[in-house]
Amino acid sequence: MSVGTESVSTEAATPFSGRTAWARNLAAPVRSFLSTEEGGAFVMLGAAIAALLWANSPWWHSYEKVWTTQLAITMGSHGIAADLRTWVNQGLMTLFFLVVGLEAKRQLDLGELRDRRRLAIPVFAAMGGIVVPVAIYLAFNAGRAGGHGWGAAMSTDTAFALSAVALITPRTATRIRVFLLTLAVVDDLAALVVIATVYTTHLSVVALAIAVGLFGVLIALRYAPWGRAPISVGVAVAIWIAMFKSGIDPVIAGLAIGLGTSAYPPGREDLERASALARSFREQPTPELARSAQQSFASAISPNERLQYELHPWTSYVIVPLFALANAGIHITGGLLSAAVSSPITWGILLGYVVGKPIGVFSGSWIASRPALHGPRSPISGPVLVAAGACAGVGFTVSLLVSALAFHGRTLDEARLGTLSTVVIAPAVAWAVTKLIQRLPEAVRARQVGRTADDILDLTMDVDPEYDHIRGPDDAPVTLVEYGDFECPYCGQAEGSIRELLSAHGDDVRYVWRHLPLNDVHPSAQLASEASEAAAAQGKFWEMYDLLLSHQGELAPKDLRTYATELGLDTERFTDELRRREYAPRISEDVASADESGVSGTPTFFINGRRHYGVYDLGTLTEAVGAAKRRARQLSSIVALEQAPS
Repeated sequence: MSVGTESVSTEAATPFSGRTAWARNLAAPVRSFLSTEEGGAFVMLGAAIAALLWANSPWWHSYEKVWTTQLAITMGSHGIAADLRTWVNQGLMTLFFLVVGLEAKRQLDLGELRDRRRLAIPVFAAMGGIVVPVAIYLAFNAGRAGGHGWGAAMSTDTAFALSAVALITPRTATRIRVFLLTLAVVDDLAALVVIATVYTTHLSVVALAIAVGLFGVLIALRYAPWGRAPISVGVAVAIWIAMFKSGIDPVIAGLAIGLGTSAYPPGREDLERASALARSFREQPTPELARSAQQSFASAISPNERLQYELHPWTSYVIVPLFALANAGIHITGGLLSAAVSSPITWGILLGYVVGKPIGVFSGSWIASRPALHGPRSPISGPVLVAAGACAGVGFTVSLLVSALAFHGRTLDEARLGTLSTVVIAPAVAWAVTKLIQRLPEAVRARQVGRTADDILDLTMDVDPEYDHIRGPDDAPVTLVEYGDFECPYCGQAEGSIRELLSAHGDDVRYVWRHLPLNDVHPSAQLASEASEAAAAQGKFWEMYDLLLSHQGELAPKDLRTYATELGLDTERFTDELRRREYAPRISEDVASADESGVSGTPTFFINGRRHYGVYDLGTLTEAVGAAKRRARQLSSIVALEQAPS
């Protein structure tokens, strides 16, 4: 069924910025998480600059006055009282760590880390990225008054680190992003444990036991038949209060809750049930049916995705910038700068991050991947590991949290200066490393790529030229598979981008169409799919494909017969095969393969076996195809090098 790339009209080939069905149904996979982190980091940087300007303005005394204002919430004789900075640091920041935990859990359940062996590399890298910076800090401060503040030199700032990666790498470099995200989560968890054990001045065992018990209740609530959402919110708030009363920084509760919130793709049955309820409400708009439809739509999406969709913009654009505003304000004087230049605290933090993180991340990854330890191969190459470690050398959120706990007065300002310096220096180091990597010979880079772990393929059924409908050369380095529906307007609009992509890169891309008729929302889609197969039996699949997608509102049986006549098909045979449902089993095979690959809607794309997330306009698809082509060529270079005579 394979045919060569055809000359294509660009009449309807307008770029489309819609999202794949996965992206429409699942609100915050990695690409959304990272894009929000990138924008949020710039807002956070602006807030930090605003804090510095405020703290060094003629009204600098008002900075501390505002953030030390007391706020109390009481009920009867019980309550919680703290200053505004504490409410931000230990209250609102709990939501930030909740979102980080949610995305980590999503990666564990659905993403690159669903192969648990791959956890070893980022976990060891995180440990190395903690141990080495702490060792550097203690080399400056052991036995001194600042020795107790070693925790301020250990934790990567997730938002700034991911933003640094986004600025110095292509958008298609997913592996380094996922690696750094996982590293940051392990890093944050370790830092929060340190806060809870080292920097806790008093501990209430009873309150801590209550928090642990409530966490068990929260996990059990996922099996409750009704009322889960409001009860879960109440229990989560109670956990935070118990942690606050225990003396342990309650932000650890956010990370724990996030890691305990499951993520899963929407099931076909759940989506069909939601569609049926929506139709019932359309026919009979009653409050009962409205509530049932609303609940059905919400339950089709995992709690993990729903919480990320609701919380992530708030944490990135409001909460974390507010944290920066509350903590980054340092009243800089000549005396402070003079003291910081010779301060072991400032230098310990700065060098711990900028020098220690790259060394620690690389060393930890190297140890974890040793064959003697039966370690897995690293997901990213050695030089890129160094760049990732440099990006991880940005300390901000947790570093400022620990500094506020470990230091006071002048030493606190010295620690903050060291932390704020990493925001500028670490990304600059990462940029320099990437420039050096680009100067490496192609053969060296190819060998480095060859030592990395293989891709985890999302497409369960391989492309078969004897079975699949293929447009483009069989030996193309990139295969683009689309699960589509001839009545789906998103598929119709995406088809223009596909045509332009094939026209521009026809020798490098083969395009495969697989059927996924959404019968619950598109009543004519199944028959249209069968009609395309009936046309394929007479050698006219792609011609029928073009007609069906350009006439999505005209897919009735008489329309299909008209198209068959236009294409010069044996109309009697065509009509008889449709009447006998000759090709329904063929469509069912494609639908079954879609289910096995976790596809729940259309259009969904796979590039060289990996799911494409996000927009599918021409520019985005071209970039993704280009990245796949580069990797394929690097792997081909490796094979050629291995086969070359020594």
